[in-house]
Amino acid sequence: MSKNSNIAFVRDHMDPDMPPPSSEVGVIGWVRRNLFSSVSNTIFTLIAAYIIYLIVPGILNWAVFNAVWEGSDREACATVQQGGALPVGWHAACWPYIGAYLKLFIYGRYPDAELWRVNAVLVLFFAGLVPLLMPSMGFKRQNLIFMLGIFPVVALILMSGGNFGFGAGFWLNYLWVSLVILLVVFGYIKATQSDPMPALKMTAIALAILAIVIFSISVDFGLVPVETSLWGGFVMTLVIAVTGIVVSLPLGIMLALGRRSEMPAVRLFSVVFIEFWRGIPLITVLFMSSVVLPLFLPDGVSFDKLLRALIGVALFSTAYMAEVIRGGMQAIPKGQYEGAMAVGLSYWQSMQMIILPQALKIVIPGIVNTFIGLFKDTTLVSIIGLLDFLGMINLSHSDSNWATPVQALTSYLFCALIFFIFCFSMGRYSIFMEKRLDTGHR
Repeated sequence: MSKNSNIAFVRDHMDPDMPPPSSEVGVIGWVRRNLFSSVSNTIFTLIAAYIIYLIVPGILNWAVFNAVWEGSDREACATVQQGGALPVGWHAACWPYIGAYLKLFIYGRYPDAELWRVNAVLVLFFAGLVPLLMPSMGFKRQNLIFMLGIFPVVALILMSGGNFGFGAGFWLNYLWVSLVILLVVFGYIKATQSDPMPALKMTAIALAILAIVIFSISVDFGLVPVETSLWGGFVMTLVIAVTGIVVSLPLGIMLALGRRSEMPAVRLFSVVFIEFWRGIPLITVLFMSSVVLPLFLPDGVSFDKLLRALIGVALFSTAYMAEVIRGGMQAIPKGQYEGAMAVGLSYWQSMQMIILPQALKIVIPGIVNTFIGLFKDTTLVSIIGLLDFLGMINLSHSDSNWATPVQALTSYLFCALIFFIFCFSMGRYSIFMEKRLDTGHR
């Protein structure tokens, strides 16, 4: 080779990227990474696959392949002998029974002529909830105002008929109570040597909005009154669950702040409230609200059974929510509190803009777990005579036209499937929000 020969090489174009190995991408790659990444994972995967092999085929045969899908009475659900594979008798799911009782399972005993009102409430609820849960959708503040301020009033009027008829004596008492609240707020803010006007303005606006709401449900809109004793089914489950969820989150935040407060009276009240409600089971709360509470009321004074149950469920879930949020606040480093004070933020400003956003992000799994538990605990109200989704299912078992050995199994499978769909959806949304709000270093 000559000494002057040039052996240098300069690339004048880029070679195309080679595709990744087929064993590292797609379904095969996912299976290798998640199911067979180690010896222990491989063993547990094989054990789980064997358990699924033992259980799932039998469930599918009973609930789908050998099930009865059409019929008008119990005789339709008699499984026909198929080549000797199945004996004559009831040995598979009876889905026509679910179809026959579907309206009862959803609406309870709500009058048929007024079902459009329940359907309107459900449409408004999901039409407001879905955009609120989608981060890409705009107008979040307006949507939140609708869901927390307008929708509850409209739903109450549509479901019950409105026209509660508050008299002049009620409005006079409301005026006196409002004046007392304004004086208490003014005295407290003045004692802390702060400007009382912003707090007074917010309190006055809140009292005015409450007065508008009370007036709205007092107006006669011409709707037929429907007593809560006729409510039921899955609509009842949604009413109890949504009320408990909406009430428990803000009250839980306030109690969590109160438990960490430096004011002894506020801290003592918060501790007593939380420990009291956490120390008794929900079934006891429901029995107290349904049976014992009316005994302490004056003669002629009574509260609706559903309203008493809603208050009990909301207060019970509030105590658990408060502890979840307090755990998130304690996980925030002390430097965050000191930094908020260093830049001149007040207590409420630091909580609103620095502490609570971080704390709520940390405890998203705990919050959603509390919501899921509350959603499932609504089935307990059937014990005090409120026929929710499960209560209506149990009520349908007394119909002799559909009485078969598989009637209860079919209905409970349907109930479990509905609860699983809603609870699983809440869990997946929780995971989605965790990933979206994850600002940690990766």
